Amino acid sequence: MYMPAHFAEDRPEELHRIMRAHPLGLLCTAGPDGLDANHLPFHLDPATGPHGTLLAHVARANPLWQRVPSGSAVLVVFRGAEGYISPNWYPGKHATHRAVPTWNYEAVHVHGTLTVHDEEKHVRQVVARLTHTHEALAEPPGPHRPWRMGDAPPDYLQAMLQSIVGIEVRITRLEGKRKLGQNREAPDREGAQHALQLRGHTALADAMRQASEPRQDS
Repeated sequence: MYMPAHFAEDRPEELHRIMRAHPLGLLCTAGPDGLDANHLPFHLDPATGPHGTLLAHVARANPLWQRVPSGSAVLVVFRGAEGYISPNWYPGKHATHRAVPTWNYEAVHVHGTLTVHDEEKHVRQVVARLTHTHEALAEPPGPHRPWRMGDAPPDYLQAMLQSIVGIEVRITRLEGKRKLGQNREAPDREGAQHALQLRGHTALADAMRQASEPRQDS
């Protein structure tokens, strides 16, 4: 990934935040039929392995788990806040006209090795982890409790578990980029943030604002 120094993000906690907030990752693999990509929701386990582990599952009908053997190098791409930035939003543009459109974004590239798990116990644990994480975010506080695997009839759940295969990506390297206007002057950054806020793009506006603050390294 092209990485100008002012856009580089190497803090693990910040990369983990983006991955957790935007868990639908793009799993990129190379097999006998060439390159392939699958969009999968991942669970991040930062405590397993030197750099953490990603857990997910694919449909048994998906040829990925048979075409890409365990131990293969893979790439998982997570994309955070992103959006178009018009030069009209920069105060500096109206004074000099020296500005062009751009696209601001956050991205995390996860390099790792793939392991396939075709065991019911492992698959059940992966589904339980994913369900626990995302059900906690799916419902606002109220009378409805989060959905649990036990809510489904046992025979139906068993059939569903048999129709999927678990995958694990042992992380070897994390690469992060936050292209959020750090190369612009403060009035231009603030003008873009204000325009985004007016248009309802609060996530990108907040990300730009946070990226402009002094960095607090752990």
